[in-house]
Amino acid sequence: MPRMNGAQALIRSLYSEGVSVVFGIPGAGQYDLIDAIYNEPGIRYISTRNEQATSYMADAYARVTGEVGTILVVPGPGLFNAASGIATAHAASSRVLAITGGSEKTSPDDAEGQIGWLKPITKWRNRISSPGEAPAAVHEAFRQLTTGRPRPVAIEIDSATQAREADIDLFERESYSPLQADDEAIQRAAQLLSAASSPMIMAGAGVVTSGASAALRQLAEHLQAPVVTTRSGKGTLSDRHPLSLGIAERKYQPLRDWMDGSDVLLSVGAGSKFADRAGDQTVIRIDIDGEELADADDGLVPIIGDARQSLEALLEVLAAITPARPDRGSEIREFREKRFDPDSELQPQGAMIRAVRDAIPDDGILVHGMNQIGYYSRNFYPVYEPGGYLTPSRHGTLGAAFPLALGAKVGMPGRAVVAISGDGGFLYNSGELATAVQHGINVVVIIFNDNAYGNVLRAQNDQYGGHVIGTRLHNPDFAALARSYGAQGLTASDAGELNRMLSEALDVDAPTVIEVPVGTMEREF
Repeated sequence: MPRMNGAQALIRSLYSEGVSVVFGIPGAGQYDLIDAIYNEPGIRYISTRNEQATSYMADAYARVTGEVGTILVVPGPGLFNAASGIATAHAASSRVLAITGGSEKTSPDDAEGQIGWLKPITKWRNRISSPGEAPAAVHEAFRQLTTGRPRPVAIEIDSATQAREADIDLFERESYSPLQADDEAIQRAAQLLSAASSPMIMAGAGVVTSGASAALRQLAEHLQAPVVTTRSGKGTLSDRHPLSLGIAERKYQPLRDWMDGSDVLLSVGAGSKFADRAGDQTVIRIDIDGEELADADDGLVPIIGDARQSLEALLEVLAAITPARPDRGSEIREFREKRFDPDSELQPQGAMIRAVRDAIPDDGILVHGMNQIGYYSRNFYPVYEPGGYLTPSRHGTLGAAFPLALGAKVGMPGRAVVAISGDGGFLYNSGELATAVQHGINVVVIIFNDNAYGNVLRAQNDQYGGHVIGTRLHNPDFAALARSYGAQGLTASDAGELNRMLSEALDVDAPTVIEVPVGTMEREF
């Protein structure tokens, strides 16, 4: 047994489990952990300027790579600063491991220490109280992260345990088989889809997480079933594919009519929000989380299992009992042309989104923020690759777009990464421009600046008689701010300039901020 301290045991265990990047801020309660990272050349340490950014970056890193995003933050305020990003990762079903230091002292009612506060936003937690516990804790953390529904986990290790030495054996990395769906459930679903006159497929983020896009496409083509997606599921089927209908925007009545008119809806990794049935419609739900399916009624057919394995099994049975259906491409193309008719777009949103899409390569990653252009992108920004569109999750976390983009770029350095942000949201984490420059994380962030928390300002004007309070903002010159950090700073006056500047910025070896001054914009839905 090699002799090492608790911090070394934990960090070496991380490396053994495949961790190659840790996001964090060094400080009290974790000195030995930081020193252990220094002595582990296989792990890159990226320090940020606020712990909030560590968890956002780890979340996006996990989403685009399929690996675990790891953070190391100081106990107390550091951990609590990181909680907003951990909560976002929880909502996004993202593989994030949060590690913090802690105090040896704990009351009988506080067995989990500080990490007990994270219970609502984590899947599993562990408090390490001796050096020998570290390898087992890390190994179990990775089992939790890579089996079942992926959600954040947390580990706390106090500074005395970090420094204390012991003879310690490390664990070998283990691979885990995907959760297999029940054969009877697959057979029943196949029979329903085979008999359906107008099947439809709803694809969510679970398709991306499980790597099920190819299986989804093959099943959709066999059934000639149109595919709608959740926001987080954009790109699971390329928006160029003739069966793609875009996101499931129920406020758009023609699409709602089509969805409600399908007799069998196959929902894959899309969550309970999209499980509503219309009339006698049958809904087949594939989900890895059995709790999501616990309240299934008579019109819902649950399949508990990994999305890719379930879709592959379903296609195998379907292909044996029913031939491929006649092509429906022209019917769907006609619908898409009406839905995405440029003449019906809101402006300047439509022109701005086209300017962004035309500049970003097909495999580029767009991160949308909580601003009007970001909202518009949900429906009108086409995505061609799985994982090509990241959202702040169902939490709608303001300020997440820029650090999410940084994490995505760390995970996929060869892909273009662009964030869309408003001025208010960008200033939540504008200090991470220093992180981007220091660590060579060359993302582009586009700031649509209306000098306001624009969504709330419009509500105050439209719904509350012009009672404007707290929503008008004083802002810096964003291009000059970027240059002061050593990044590239630009200002675009219209969509044409934005397209040109973004195209050029994606070839520059530096982070870039492009400010686009805008006014109040109309909102369709």
